[in-house]
Amino acid sequence: MNARPAVRIRRLGRRPYQETWQAMRDFTDRRTPETTSEIWLLEHDPVFTLGQAARTEHLLAPGDIPVVNSDRGGQVTYHGPGQVVIYLLLSLREAGLGVRALVNAMEQSVIDLLADHDISAEARADAPGVYVAGAKIAALGLRIRRGYSYHGLAFNVNPDLEPFSRIDPCGYRDMPVTSTERLGIEATPQVLGEMLVQILCDRIGYRTIAT
Repeated sequence: MNARPAVRIRRLGRRPYQETWQAMRDFTDRRTPETTSEIWLLEHDPVFTLGQAARTEHLLAPGDIPVVNSDRGGQVTYHGPGQVVIYLLLSLREAGLGVRALVNAMEQSVIDLLADHDISAEARADAPGVYVAGAKIAALGLRIRRGYSYHGLAFNVNPDLEPFSRIDPCGYRDMPVTSTERLGIEATPQVLGEMLVQILCDRIGYRTIAT
């Protein structure tokens, strides 16, 4: 008998943000202690999202990109094609993790992935996420309801970075943003997304099962 809890990986392709957000809430509301946890791997259509603590002054010039008020933690960020999004629909009790430990695991998984490509990255205590030479490459935001997590992380592979200039990323004025493409990593979002999911599952102690 395998003592590691199971997690189902769902590869959803490119999806609108609000549709996916509602699906996460529905899944979380319906699940029971017997429900298998899930990790969703996807990309979003262009959208700015505001976390629960977000201040509207950090949304500088959204233009034609939709803005959604979300129930995740954190400030304002951008999602778009070329950015790997990983949503963690987990039971914290089952995983044996607190919120801080889960955040640390997400950050360290991105750091480990970049290290595998000879890129040095770090987390920051004052601004959750992952940074390379001071430029943000991954953003994090979670919501915990009834002991279950949803939302997760966004990792820049080869997105258009221009929309980040229309906001204060995660509430920080003039924060630079980068991507694996700019760092010279040629792998696609699909390849890096699969790698990141596996690193994350190993780090938080889950075994993956087929969808």
